[in-house]
This record gives sequence, structure tokens and C-alpha cells, in this order.
Amino acid sequence: MDAWSELGDFLKSRRAALRPEDVGITPHPTRRRVPGLRREELAMLAGVSITHYTRLEQGRGTGVSESVLDALARTLRLSEDETAHLKDLARPGTASRPAPPRAEHVSASARQLIAAMTEIPALVLDRRGDVLAWNRLGHALLAGHLPPDATAAPAARPNLVRMLFLDERYRELYPERDEEARLAVASLRLAAGRRPGDRGLAELIGELSMKSPEFASLWARHPVRTCTSGVKHLRHPLVGAMSLAFENLCVPGTAGQRLIAYTAEPGSPSEAALRLLGGGVTDVPLAHGQPGRA
Repeated sequence: MDAWSELGDFLKSRRAALRPEDVGITPHPTRRRVPGLRREELAMLAGVSITHYTRLEQGRGTGVSESVLDALARTLRLSEDETAHLKDLARPGTASRPAPPRAEHVSASARQLIAAMTEIPALVLDRRGDVLAWNRLGHALLAGHLPPDATAAPAARPNLVRMLFLDERYRELYPERDEEARLAVASLRLAAGRRPGDRGLAELIGELSMKSPEFASLWARHPVRTCTSGVKHLRHPLVGAMSLAFENLCVPGTAGQRLIAYTAEPGSPSEAALRLLGGGVTDVPLAHGQPGRA
């Protein structure tokens, strides 16, 4: 991805989403030709010259200062995640050519850790959402229709973002799938902004943009959001509805690997469902034509 072009598109999307009356500007009675704030209005409110701001939107900004970025973030009312994304895009680094994708590997200690979590579904993902490893219950919870050793071959590893848009069996796990899709795209946007030279990320984004109109539509809105903890509502084909708390933990010493673990409230129906799933009710027929890599 071209980080400078992404910066311009991101600024335009946030400027268009902010109404003049939201920032104390009384719209002129004549019809406005652009949605949201005009460039000159945003520049004035942020205390930035219109020339400088226009260069940023046109992808020609270099050496933009922290104070200017902070002023734009405040004026555009960006969230903490969106502000971090803005700064990532404004400082894309010095790499001139995307590096070839490199297969990632989970450490033996991380693999041993999730294997020891016998009553908790757990998995390790890389920054793109590829599943590097999962324990038995993690596999049964999220991808029982795939072979348990599906994570073994780097070129064919399941990718949770790809599965959410292209694997019908995985999609059906989420009764609130629209929100899950928005969060997945927003998280991928954040990852792409942090690593504009990641060819693997670029290839995943390109593939999903071509194969999924839903993904393409969401991607064009430039959502940005990270989610380190919360509750997932699932509808499992074998044990039914579950509400599981999750924690998304960074694996130290890696290039963005994350360990995700799911837990159920003690004494809840969801805990009973997890126990049933962990007790061996995992014989889900493999779905022909429904692989994790579409």
C-alpha cells in the first residue's frame, strides 16, 4: 500500500464525517458541494495553513510535525486508535519496496503454553490474522470443520479475517457478524498502517477486496479500531450459543504475534457448553469447498 495515498484518503474520510455544526460552524444557506467540513474549514480550526493541509490530503506531505498531527486529530475528533493510525500513515518509514512475505513460526514455549490450557480455547495469531497454532479446544471452538493440523503448512494456514468473509462455516459462528466484520476490517487497517511495507498484508487486503464486496465496502470507509479484550457471542454448531470473554495478548519478542484466550463465566451455560465441547464433542464433518484459505 502507498502510505501517503492512504493518509490522504483517511483524512478525507474523517473530514467528510464531521458536520460543520458539530464544530460550531453555521453552514451557508447555499448548497455545499462537499460532505462534511471543507479543507479550508478544517485547516482553520486546526491552526494549519490550507496549503500545508492540502499537501497532506494529496499525499505530498513530508516532515509533518507532531503538533500538526495532534491538532488535526483533535479537530477531527479522532479516537486514540485513529490518532495512532494517523501518525503511522504520516511517518511510513524509509522502506521503498515491500518486503516479500516471510513465514512466521510460533515459539516452542508459546505452543507449550496454549497446549497446557486444556480447559480454555486458545490460539496464536500473527499480525495478519494467520493462525500459527491453536490448542485442541481453540480448534474445536473456531474451526472444527478444518483439520487439526491446518496450521502446520505456512502457505495454507487458516486466516481468521479471510475466513470471516469467505468461509461460510466460520461466518455462521457469529450471530452479530456485521459488527465482527467491522471490527476485523478496522483491526486490519490499524495493522496495515503500522506496516505499510508488509507484502503479505497487502496481498491479503487485495484478495479480500476482489473476492468480497462486503470487505471492499468496509475497507473503503477507513475504519480504525483495536480490540484487546471483550466478549464474543458465538453460535456453535455442536453446543449452541455461548458468550465468551476474550483477552488478546501480545507475545513478547515477536513481530506482532498475539495470543488469544477465551473464558466463560463460572457456572454459566456458556461454561457448560465449553466443557461439553472439551469433553470430546468435536466430530464436525469437514466442509468440502470451505477451507480457511479461499
